[in-house]
Amino acid sequence: MLFPSSLRQKITFGYLLVAVLILAVSLFTFESLKRVEARILLSERISGLFETAMEVRRFERNYFLHGQAADLSENADYINRLEAMLNDDLALPEAHAQIEVLREKTRRYRQQVGLYAAASANSSQRRDLEQKVRATGKELVSITEMLVQTERQLLQSSLASFRITLVFIVVGLALFMIALGQALSRRVAFPLQQMEDYVAAISAGRRDTLPFPSQDREIVSITLAFNHMLKELELRQKHLLRSEKLASLGTLLSGVAHELNNPLSNIWTSCQILQEESVDADQAHQQILLAQIDEQCERARHIVSSLQDFARERHFGREHFSLRQLMEQTLRFIKAEIPAHLAITLHIDDTLYLYADRQRLQQVFLNLIKNALDASPGSIEIAARRRAVAEVATEADCDVTGDTIDISIQDSGAGMSAECMSRIFDPFFTTKDVGHGMGLGLFIVYQIIEEHEGCITVSSSEGQGTTFLIRLPVDHTRGQDAEAG
Repeated sequence: MLFPSSLRQKITFGYLLVAVLILAVSLFTFESLKRVEARILLSERISGLFETAMEVRRFERNYFLHGQAADLSENADYINRLEAMLNDDLALPEAHAQIEVLREKTRRYRQQVGLYAAASANSSQRRDLEQKVRATGKELVSITEMLVQTERQLLQSSLASFRITLVFIVVGLALFMIALGQALSRRVAFPLQQMEDYVAAISAGRRDTLPFPSQDREIVSITLAFNHMLKELELRQKHLLRSEKLASLGTLLSGVAHELNNPLSNIWTSCQILQEESVDADQAHQQILLAQIDEQCERARHIVSSLQDFARERHFGREHFSLRQLMEQTLRFIKAEIPAHLAITLHIDDTLYLYADRQRLQQVFLNLIKNALDASPGSIEIAARRRAVAEVATEADCDVTGDTIDISIQDSGAGMSAECMSRIFDPFFTTKDVGHGMGLGLFIVYQIIEEHEGCITVSSSEGQGTTFLIRLPVDHTRGQDAEAG
């Protein structure tokens, strides 16, 4: 069966098929009922023949018994009715010969009755004619009774045939409707179901280009629109990442200014001493001061280089690096924002290495630590450990296959409500005042962790602080090589 290339046309085509089929079945049923009705009317006429023949015999017997002229007149009237009924077209080809015999017997019966009425009373001729009339009348009744039985059998056969045909029509119509429904389902409902699955995958975070589940114009248009939307979303996401990075750079700059202040102060002090003691100072003391200048310049260069690495726009790329060194560098960047009374504790082994995108993970840690600083009045604990697959406890919405590195950032703040936790990673959701954040930090954190095929969860209760758990998969071969090196 060929279907049009449009959902609307397919549905319209299906409705037209059903309408045509229903019309055809209705016409067939109407014609069948007309035939059955005609057969019933014919049966009534045949029954009328039999009843008329019986009346002929009744008045015949009355005339023979009583000899009254009225009975003879009634007998003649019913003979006339019987002949008139036989002269009509009975449309009974199955009993055509019997009807012809009945016509002949009726004419003979009329003649015999007329001769009997004209014959002399008590004559032998009249007695012979009476026997002939009785015999012919009996034949009339017998033939009409046979016609009635034949017509009843034909009527029953027609009704049985109509019932069987009606059953076949209903079954055939049901099977056709099922087949048509299945065909429309495959060509209409199935592509829509696929589109629904694709949209669900998009809402779950997948950003792949949607395939075309069918070539229908509506489906093609929707798919093209979704693919265009995905491209726009990807572009907007890149813009959001860049905006968040710029916001983070503002924080880093204040920390870098604080960090650069110490080496620059040391360099300035050493230069002042060299200028004041340039003549009297001995060579060894000058070398010490120059070495200090060189060391502080290298320190400043390293700070600026780290800032450039963070700010540089580049594609996702993994590398091996020490998790503790990255965390310490991140803390140095925001050192100026850490209150003097707040204690940050690191529980990260020096031998723990990650194989990941260093820049993106640093942005993750920066966002989480800044949030902890805003929420915590007392302390922040940052811990990490490597866990074998047998030890990994499956967290809600956080199940990573294989060995993992678990990183937790825990604060001692006021905690969050269950409603807030359920929306914490949604874009543009924030509990801060207007002008103090767009609500994109944790959304971007979630996206970056997903890029690393990891997961992140949050656990909190009001008044008990908040803990973010990051679970990243371990690359066994490369991770061991890095640790061995």
